[in-house]
Amino acid sequence: MTGRIRIVIADDHPLFLDGLVATLAADEGLEVVATATNAGDAIRAVREHGPDLALLDVGMPGSGIEATRQIAAGSPQTRIVILTSSENQDDLVAAMSAGAHAYVLKGVAGRELRSILRSVHDGGSYVAPGLAFTMIRGLTTRPAEVDPLAELSAREREVLELVVTGLSNAEIGGRLGLAEKTVKHYMTSVLGKLGAASRVEAALVGYKAGLRPPE
Repeated sequence: MTGRIRIVIADDHPLFLDGLVATLAADEGLEVVATATNAGDAIRAVREHGPDLALLDVGMPGSGIEATRQIAAGSPQTRIVILTSSENQDDLVAAMSAGAHAYVLKGVAGRELRSILRSVHDGGSYVAPGLAFTMIRGLTTRPAEVDPLAELSAREREVLELVVTGLSNAEIGGRLGLAEKTVKHYMTSVLGKLGAASRVEAALVGYKAGLRPPE
C-alpha cells in the first residue's frame, strides 16, 4: 500500500516497544519501518529510512532530547513526536526547543495516539493537555517584561492567534484566505522573530504575552 505514514520508533523498554508497534500496526495507514532502543540507533535509523515521523522516548540511553536535536538538524523532513512518561516541564521545554513537534504522555490511548500522529504528520503540533495547561498557567502568572510580539506584523499576529487554537497551516490558510505555502512563510517569520523552535513554543510565547484566539 502506498501513501502510508512511515515511522521510526525508539524506546528502551522492549515490552512497551512491542506493544507500540502492534498498536500502530492496527492502522493500515501507518507503517513502522524501524525500531531502536537508544539515541544513537534512532538517529541512524532515521538517516537510513528517511521516515515521515520519529517517535522517541525522552529517557532512553543516549538521551531522547539529544536524538531530537540531531534528527531535527540532520533530517528536517522527519517530524518528531516525543512519547514519554516524564511530566517534567523542563523535559517538555527541552524537547520542543530541540525540535520536537509533539509531546505525548505514555498513558495515551492507542486510538488517540494514532490520531495525534496523523495530525503531526499533516503539520500540526501537540502537547499533553495537562502539561500545556500547567505551563500556560505558570507563564501567565509571571510579570511581563518586554512585549515579545512587538516585531510581528498584523498578519503574523493573526496567524499566531490561530496557531494558539491548534490549527494546522492548511486550516489557518482556509480561515485567512491564504495559500498553505504563504502561511508556512508567515510561520517561519514568526518563529524567527520570537526565537521559538516550534509552533507549540510560539503559541506559548503568544499566550504569555496576552494573545488570545479570535472569537
